[in-house]
Amino acid sequence: MEDAIRLHNLTLTYHRHPVVHHVSGSFRAGEATAIVGPNGAGKSTLLKAMVGLLTPHEGRIELCKLRQRDIAYLPQQAAIDRSLPLTVADVVRLGDWRTSGWFGRVSRQARARADTALAEVGLAGFGQRPIDELSSGQFQRALFARLLLQDAPIVLLDEPFTALDHKTTVDLLRLIQRWRSEGRTVIAVLHDFAQVREHFPHTLLLAKECIAWGDTASVLTPERLRRANAMEEEWDETAEVCRRDTAPVAPVHDHSAHPHQH
Repeated sequence: MEDAIRLHNLTLTYHRHPVVHHVSGSFRAGEATAIVGPNGAGKSTLLKAMVGLLTPHEGRIELCKLRQRDIAYLPQQAAIDRSLPLTVADVVRLGDWRTSGWFGRVSRQARARADTALAEVGLAGFGQRPIDELSSGQFQRALFARLLLQDAPIVLLDEPFTALDHKTTVDLLRLIQRWRSEGRTVIAVLHDFAQVREHFPHTLLLAKECIAWGDTASVLTPERLRRANAMEEEWDETAEVCRRDTAPVAPVHDHSAHPHQH
């Protein structure tokens, strides 16, 4: 099976403080992979780097036969300003930028595509509502409708089900299953291990370093989860990033080493 994204000895930092540290491995094309780990483990930071919002301190991110524009990214809801004077349709149509351009006139076809996407996520007739009038679940449905319009081969989701009601979560998980059936690559930061085990065949367990990466059942073991929590507690948040040789590293499926000292 081909890879969609490869990480080569990747280190990400904020002001030289390590956030993701020497991670190597690959996300398989057409598969659903969950990224899990303790709070502060670098999960969201890794997504931002893959979408091009952060520059690696060391190592690199390789997009296999793809370009940055082939990635659709859904950040956490808390990172989105809902006070902007936008309608639901405005938000959804932002996903159509590759067709209409950022400042292009909205065509009849673009409006029809947005209406279809809203219907697919259960928001038919919501197009003219201001986004600040939506519930969290409704707003997340609108953001998934925007992803539908992007029609990207890779979808990155950062905690997509946080604070959502059960029905919305089920509906959006069903949409993710549809993306998988269409051969898209889905990578999601998640906290609910039951969701991961049921809907994501592959998992990266991250605690700034890679603890394990591979088949979900073999990754989410009590021993490895304990190791992730212990490693996170041992990290020195104020230490500067260490250096080591950056020889090519094969995709990692299990990493049981102790945290690097700084």
